[in-house]
Amino acid sequence: MSRVVKKVQPSGILDSTKASQFREEISHLVSSGADIILVNLKDVTFVDSSGLGALVSALKIVRSSSGKLCLCSINEQVRMLFELTSMDRVFEVYPSEDDFLSAIEST
Repeated sequence: MSRVVKKVQPSGILDSTKASQFREEISHLVSSGADIILVNLKDVTFVDSSGLGALVSALKIVRSSSGKLCLCSINEQVRMLFELTSMDRVFEVYPSEDDFLSAIEST
């Protein structure tokens, strides 16, 4: 059975102004049949509490359809935020998109 992998690549600051758009994009990918969604954060410079909430919401949306949400290429600020909030234990985070692709190809 083949899996449908889709990628989302937000940019700039992930905050309340972008949170609802981000959730809508995730919902659209799930409803269009994506099994695995990669959120590449390489172009995100900052995540605030609303942005973190959007990521958690996206994780719930994907999991509710028995899918998988992964993150990659997080910067130091996001890494610190994840560690402070213990989200580093909740999200599956890969150093890069290539590492993610290698990991899913081997499963």
